[in-house]
Amino acid sequence: MSKYANAEWQGTGKEGKGTLTTETKALNNAPFTFATRFGEAKDGTNPEELVAAAHAGCFSMKLSFVLNEAGFTADKIETKCDITFGDGAISKSHLTVAAKVPGISKEKFDECAKNAKENCPISKSLSSNIDISMNATLEQ
Repeated sequence: MSKYANAEWQGTGKEGKGTLTTETKALNNAPFTFATRFGEAKDGTNPEELVAAAHAGCFSMKLSFVLNEAGFTADKIETKCDITFGDGAISKSHLTVAAKVPGISKEKFDECAKNAKENCPISKSLSSNIDISMNATLEQ
């Protein structure tokens, strides 16, 4: 499998502007600028936000697979990913997970969440370079 996205940038790093387009067009000329990356502007995206979305989505899907392999089906998996960026690099990725999984014990859920955190492809790609942490809550 191979996926792609395109980035186009015009101008200087600080005053310039760019767009991002994904293969599926989920992002289609989505704007990004210095202000959407380092400032308070909310009218576009940035690479770190996209890494957070990728990690949250990948983890949620992996957790669903792990739960299914253990004999459970989640009613809901909600994952927020917070990326920490500073000194020119991403240093941390923190997953906050809330899931509703009928019939599972807290211990089994924690085991499945840990497995997903360690084995989702984005975690595997990031883990050698950054700290990945997680808070996982099983909702009743």
